[in-house]
Amino acid sequence: MVRHRRAPGAPPVTQWLRNGARGDAMAELINAEPTKAEPTSELCLVDAKKELLMECNNIWEELEECQSKLMLLGIETLLQSDTKLALLMLQWKALTVDYQECHERSPETISTNPDVLLELGKEELQKVKNDLEKVLSAVCSKNKQLEEDLEREQQWYEGQEEMLNTLNRIEEETKSQVEQLYETRGLEELHNKMLQLKTYKKELLSALGEFLDEHFPLPQDSGSAIKRNSSSEPAVELLALQDILEILINKLMATPHEPYVTINESFWPPYIELLLRFGMALRHPEDPNRMRLEAFHK
Repeated sequence: MVRHRRAPGAPPVTQWLRNGARGDAMAELINAEPTKAEPTSELCLVDAKKELLMECNNIWEELEECQSKLMLLGIETLLQSDTKLALLMLQWKALTVDYQECHERSPETISTNPDVLLELGKEELQKVKNDLEKVLSAVCSKNKQLEEDLEREQQWYEGQEEMLNTLNRIEEETKSQVEQLYETRGLEELHNKMLQLKTYKKELLSALGEFLDEHFPLPQDSGSAIKRNSSSEPAVELLALQDILEILINKLMATPHEPYVTINESFWPPYIELLLRFGMALRHPEDPNRMRLEAFHK
């Protein structure tokens, strides 16, 4: 015989019923006091209560009978050797069948009396109304709080935007002033540097002239010899080494793409050989009568 037992730890059916299995809504409907209404509605409500009590008592008796049968079945023992495994399998099958039945069947109403159903519907609707009112109140309070937060954030945003505009205006004004000051100072510094360079150039030229006059004087004897040997031709005035260097420098700076200078009779040959030997000047690769200053600045 297949034996059904309740799961371990589950309360008996009688205890479950005593704990409120009859339904809160039905108990409230039975114990509620009759409201002040017309005599006809009161009589209908009393009849509905009596009918509902009778149905609940019948269901209660059926549940007690089922509970007593289950208790009797639980006392029996199994004769199989592997009792524990068989018991677990039977419990699993019974629970599976109960689950499928509960899942497939549709809920049944305890009573078909329209008055009882009407009162139950009113109570349910009243509960839903109260819940919706609570939700509405919470939503309204939340919306109010959000509106206050939004207004506060909007004020903060306007303040930050005004501050940003002020800072941008100050930045533009300061930038223009700095540019003007930079231009003024830049021109002054450039002018001062130009004056310093001019002064330094004069000092260098003066020192170079003194050095050349002291160590490389103008060849007076050679000039006399030239005049005596070529008495029929006009005398050629030889250039000093300083003059030759100035010609080469000016030519290099004026026309850097064509820095060569033609060697004429005023260039003393020893000075030319001196410049070429020490790498200060270079001859033209195709014309030996032309020379240029070495580009030391590149």
